[in-house]
Amino acid sequence: MSKKKKSATQKLLYVGIGLIVLLGVGAILGKSMGWMGGEPAAKEVEATEAKLKTITQIVSASGKMQPEVEVILRPEVSGEIIELPIKEGDYVKEGELLVRIKPDIYQARIDETNAMLLTQKARMEQARASLLEAESVYKQNKQLFEKGAISKTEFVQSETNHEAQKANFNASKYQVQSSEAQLEQAKEELQKTIIRSPRNGTISKLAVEVGERVLGNTQSIGTELLRIANMDQMEVQVQVNENDIVNVSAGDTANIEVDAYPDRSFNGVVTEIANSAEISGEGTNEQVTNYEVKIRVATPHNLDMVGDKQLVQQTSEEMPEDEFVPSFKPGMSATVDVQTQTVRNVVSVPIQAVTVRDFADENRSAQNDTTKSDTTNVDEDLIIPEEDMRKVVFVVEDGEAKRKEVKTGISDNTHIQVLSGLEAGEQVVTGSYRMLSRDLSDGDKVNVNNNKFSRMASN
Repeated sequence: MSKKKKSATQKLLYVGIGLIVLLGVGAILGKSMGWMGGEPAAKEVEATEAKLKTITQIVSASGKMQPEVEVILRPEVSGEIIELPIKEGDYVKEGELLVRIKPDIYQARIDETNAMLLTQKARMEQARASLLEAESVYKQNKQLFEKGAISKTEFVQSETNHEAQKANFNASKYQVQSSEAQLEQAKEELQKTIIRSPRNGTISKLAVEVGERVLGNTQSIGTELLRIANMDQMEVQVQVNENDIVNVSAGDTANIEVDAYPDRSFNGVVTEIANSAEISGEGTNEQVTNYEVKIRVATPHNLDMVGDKQLVQQTSEEMPEDEFVPSFKPGMSATVDVQTQTVRNVVSVPIQAVTVRDFADENRSAQNDTTKSDTTNVDEDLIIPEEDMRKVVFVVEDGEAKRKEVKTGISDNTHIQVLSGLEAGEQVVTGSYRMLSRDLSDGDKVNVNNNKFSRMASN
């Protein structure tokens, strides 16, 4: 045999051996992966036991810190501020002087109205004298007319003059009353140039300075002078979405986190829920409907802003010396977690363990098989709706994933209550997300490998 033929034979031999090796490796790999013969490979999943747990449903929202009671003061008269003995943050008591407006114009109006009143009184006295004269003439003419000494025309003339003088006197009397009312009004306006505190509280906002001119609210809304608030009674005003507002009730407790105190949590209570909605983006795809909810801060706070030393001392005696007392200011950003409902010792699983499946798929597949086997007879009652979505969990039993339909209740941030379909202690598939949402089916072989998913999560 020649060398060329020998070399060709060796090449063919090597190629054949290589193909045999490749086929062997492929067969082994295919069998291990379930591609060729045998049972399909088990799917790796993460699982945990369904446990009895206490679940508290939470509604989260964010908003601003505001005083529960805040009074806005506006002047009733216009003028220049000549005295402002307070500053923002001061504690004031009811009746304490806050603002004094220049009274010159109103004092001049009082003097003018008083002079007018005196004039009207003098005119009234003139009218009284004229009335007495006319009354005397009328009485004399009446006697003379009865005796026939004067004509009826003269008598009627004196009677008419008497009535006219009586009306003139009444008019002058009413003018005096009008001037007196104007004088009282002028005096009241003068008193309104002095503005005193209507209640005890802290000056939470001071919007004016000495020398500024302010506009009274007689004909308009008036200039805002300042605000008085009870700073030791703060609340958080938040916006709650319409989907969550049905779960919130007055009296629900809440945890409050204020951005200014990132490492602390404060207690709160829901005190008020709005009945009317606040709609943003109305008529667009981004329309949002929210309701305002007010949460009172129950943790003692702002004790240094009360101003009553006795109250501060009493409150301090009830609290340890090292207990932190926050100092909240209006407008601070805050986040609240309202605890709307709590259930205890209920079967619960991680939220991600509950998924949905279309049960109509199986019925649709069964119907298709029936239709293929018997195309002549199709019962109209076998028509399946397009979708039949139900909540399910997958339970690991003897190395297989068993699908169980469940009904769920409330949930917290991590777990959801299972009302029916599952018992405590059963091993429930919790991951991966792709496996639960798409790949896993009833009866699939599974291999629980929590370590693998833990490493993936940590990486």
